[in-house]
Amino acid sequence: MANREEKRNLETIPVGSLGIISLEGCRILGEKVDKFLVKWRAERESEHKDSLAFAGYQRDSYLLNAKVPRFGSGEAKGMIMESVRGTDLYLLVDVLNHSMTYSLCGYENHMSPDDHYQDLKRIIAAVGGKARRITVIMPFLYESRQHKRTSRESLDCALALQELVAMGVDNIITFDAHDPRVQNAIPLHGFETVQPAYQFIKGLLKNVKGLQLDSDHMMVISPDEGGMRRAIYIANVLGLDMGMFYKRRDYTQIVDGRNPIVAHEFLGTSVEDKDMIIIDDMISSGESVLEVAAALKARKANRIFVFATFGLFTSGLDKFDKAYEDGIIDKVLTTNLIYQSPELLSRDWYITCDMSKYIAYLIDTLNHDSSISDLLNPSERIQNIVAKYKNGEL
Repeated sequence: MANREEKRNLETIPVGSLGIISLEGCRILGEKVDKFLVKWRAERESEHKDSLAFAGYQRDSYLLNAKVPRFGSGEAKGMIMESVRGTDLYLLVDVLNHSMTYSLCGYENHMSPDDHYQDLKRIIAAVGGKARRITVIMPFLYESRQHKRTSRESLDCALALQELVAMGVDNIITFDAHDPRVQNAIPLHGFETVQPAYQFIKGLLKNVKGLQLDSDHMMVISPDEGGMRRAIYIANVLGLDMGMFYKRRDYTQIVDGRNPIVAHEFLGTSVEDKDMIIIDDMISSGESVLEVAAALKARKANRIFVFATFGLFTSGLDKFDKAYEDGIIDKVLTTNLIYQSPELLSRDWYITCDMSKYIAYLIDTLNHDSSISDLLNPSERIQNIVAKYKNGEL
């Protein structure tokens, strides 16, 4: 199994020489991805690898040197320090890395998503149309929560997608987009939203003992109606029941830009003595997921595991520490697709799911212009790891 998974059998000619530019906020992830690609390509036997089409196929690193220096005024420019002519270019950007700073008229400014997005555009502009193809890998889709218009509002996500495409980006790969329908803004271009379902299940099974993966002992919960498809997918591949919460809101008032939640109404069968998987696309402040966990505990649920692709933890970790101490949550799993603070990584309740190998598979396969369908639907890999867990092999 491991060998089949390690090596994808890619027989086609690469689209162009592979190049990866990892913006500074995404550097650690980019380096991990690069290591996998270097290893696989050094080991991959191809009778054609001496031919012109495979020039530069095996290298010590596919990361290209690029930087975005800033002037004292806080303005900046994108610079690429080596040739990108004819390369199949992959740009990695984490728009949520708030740990990065720059100097603005003597003040220290933390980078906002707007700053990271602007830096991405600077690098694309520096490429100047010389690359063979540009693919942007933006795990957290910039502005993806502003995906639909109610009354007079800006449609920032659609605007950003159109802007990238107008600058010459061919494909956009994102993870667990808040609403995949934003791709309607660019109907003639590549847009993939990838689910980390397999990595969550693997993370849970490797770190938690004594799970009974059947509908009598486990349930998948969607914290709102918007995240139903994620919960349905996991429930289906694991053969579990699912339930959901409906957020009853007070539409007569607005607090912090949204209608406040009056109550979480539960729809589903009994949760008594069952382990719960709550799955969502992101933990922002974490309030809603903790309320859902408390509501499940009140209904006598057993252990509670939270899966979220992006752990933003915008209000800090104290609430989660307390919920863990009070026995409301058991584990929280998020990915390393966005910045994770050292404090988060040190917590007992936290499990990180590494996505670098998955991204390396995507890049490797796309560089060969091969199909990524099997990567987008990992049900077979999930069945394999569940079977291993049941046989005590993990």
